[in-house]
Amino acid sequence: MCQHKPACPSAASADRESARLMAHHPEQGWSLLCNGVLLFEDTGELLPDGSVINPHRPVGTGHVMTAA
Repeated sequence: MCQHKPACPSAASADRESARLMAHHPEQGWSLLCNGVLLFEDTGELLPDGSVINPHRPVGTGHVMTAA
């Protein structure tokens, strides 16, 4: 799918989220990457083969620190 040089990571690779954006719809909560991965604002993913990656937000983000 990807026409970029160098090619973006495939949907099967561990760094698939670093592929370039093809469509971005923050009002609907999703983005499409050039490798066919749909990213959702809750950090879940839908891969081109129909596989689902559950949301994977970092744990412990409830504490907010402010700069002095």
